[in-house]
Amino acid sequence: MKTLYSLAILLFTLLASACTQTDNRGTMAEGQRMKVLTTTSILKDAVANIAGDAAEVESVMGSGVDPHLYKATQGDLQKMMDADMIVYNGLYLEGKMGEVLEKLSRQKTVVTATASIPKDKLRASAQYANSNDPHVWFDVQLWQEVVKHVSQQMQEKDPANAEVYKQNTQAYLQELDELNQWVAQQIQTIPEQQRILITAHDAFGYFGDAYSIKVRGLQGISTVSEFGLLDVSSLVKYIVENKIKAVFVESSVSPKAIEAVVVGCRERGHEVEIGGTLYSDALGEDGTPEGTYTGMVRHNVTTIVSALR
Repeated sequence: MKTLYSLAILLFTLLASACTQTDNRGTMAEGQRMKVLTTTSILKDAVANIAGDAAEVESVMGSGVDPHLYKATQGDLQKMMDADMIVYNGLYLEGKMGEVLEKLSRQKTVVTATASIPKDKLRASAQYANSNDPHVWFDVQLWQEVVKHVSQQMQEKDPANAEVYKQNTQAYLQELDELNQWVAQQIQTIPEQQRILITAHDAFGYFGDAYSIKVRGLQGISTVSEFGLLDVSSLVKYIVENKIKAVFVESSVSPKAIEAVVVGCRERGHEVEIGGTLYSDALGEDGTPEGTYTGMVRHNVTTIVSALR
């Protein structure tokens, strides 16, 4: 109830502030540098690649932050009000914050990054009725759709820099083409019977579909859900029966769940190791290879291949 009350206060404050401002959903004034605010670090990297030096880009959530559990602060409110454009993932990744941003779109340019992805390419959620898996960035080709959509919105908002955004986008899409091919090639080096990825929560479904690797998560697509003894026992049984060599923890999720699975496997006479840490809902620290989308993907794939091959 305390969380819902805080969200209600935040929403009221946002709307009250918006009502005192003029509608700024139009285009940028000539010579004005656009301020873009993203919700996640993954989106920040995409926007930064599109913008280059032509726009100022900031993220609400930093490295290692779980967007499923994130609660907006008064500081975030100020950032939202100061931004010329806000970009969020959508598909309920940001939880209640998504509802706040939908309301704010009446006064500001708010972009749902996943809006252009065809419905038939979205994975249905087994956890929540009438909803889809939000972790689209794990299919590099789907992430290209996000990049193209966000770029188009930026070009329309800031026509003075449209050509810059267009050229940067073309260069970045080429980089993502090469990344997609590399990921597919690397996963194919894992023997097919060993191509099973076990993680803390079900964030890698798109990755599995795109690159032909089975994926199982202890929790559902959102870390808001709880896991119980039955979930652990079921996953332990699956690992033992399939003789899986390694499981993986995630940078933005507590390792306790996977550690419990490892202990359970050991008690049943099967030794399984923790193959490494994967980045799921957030990038690594700024200034590191994992602090970029391409670096994060390469880290994940290298870690998976090394542990399962």
